[in-house]
Amino acid sequence: MNWATHIDKQTGRPVEVAAMRTQRGQTARGSVRQRSAAKISSRAYSPQTKLFYVPTNHVCMDYEPFEVKYTAGQPYVGATLRMFPGPGGHMGAFIAWDAANGKIVWSNKEQFSAWSGALVTASDVAFYGTLEGYLKAVDAKTGKELWKFKTPSGIIGNPMTYIGPDGKQYVAVLSGVGGWAGIGLAAGLEGDTEGLGAVGAYKKLAEYTNLGGVLTVFSLP
Repeated sequence: MNWATHIDKQTGRPVEVAAMRTQRGQTARGSVRQRSAAKISSRAYSPQTKLFYVPTNHVCMDYEPFEVKYTAGQPYVGATLRMFPGPGGHMGAFIAWDAANGKIVWSNKEQFSAWSGALVTASDVAFYGTLEGYLKAVDAKTGKELWKFKTPSGIIGNPMTYIGPDGKQYVAVLSGVGGWAGIGLAAGLEGDTEGLGAVGAYKKLAEYTNLGGVLTVFSLP
């Protein structure tokens, strides 16, 4: 992140960088706001590894605010946004977060923002989905990719697991790209600043996936 330098321990508030602060008539350029996708989907915690497994965004933006009047039932965001990949050229990552020590243990970069939920099992396997449509399984301790499967559409749903009536364990995920990242595909928008900048940021997503909703279920050996 480059919009703040540190946290003031007296107030608990971030100390902002003036050039990145939202101000009318001024464009904040290249603001990096790497945040968890947890406001959209779930993260997971393993009591065995004592780590959180978190899908994240790694997106920069040029942010130009303007005055807007409130209209009930309409979006109330007075800003023009242009979004693009953060440093390193990727827009997301799936990370293992050590909350006790405040550090990232490992991070798997993703071309697009990671907006699916996360699942971690007692066998130390973590699952998550990508906007291209892959369901991935990784080693919960190291992040090493163990397996992946291309579903029909981008994944923003939560992977989940259950024991079936036959006693077998299953992993299921609903694929179907949508939300903010999929607004260009879903609504046929083309302008880079449309959808609060999401149309431009995720324009290449159409090269990797399609609209649609499919529940895919896998059995574990």
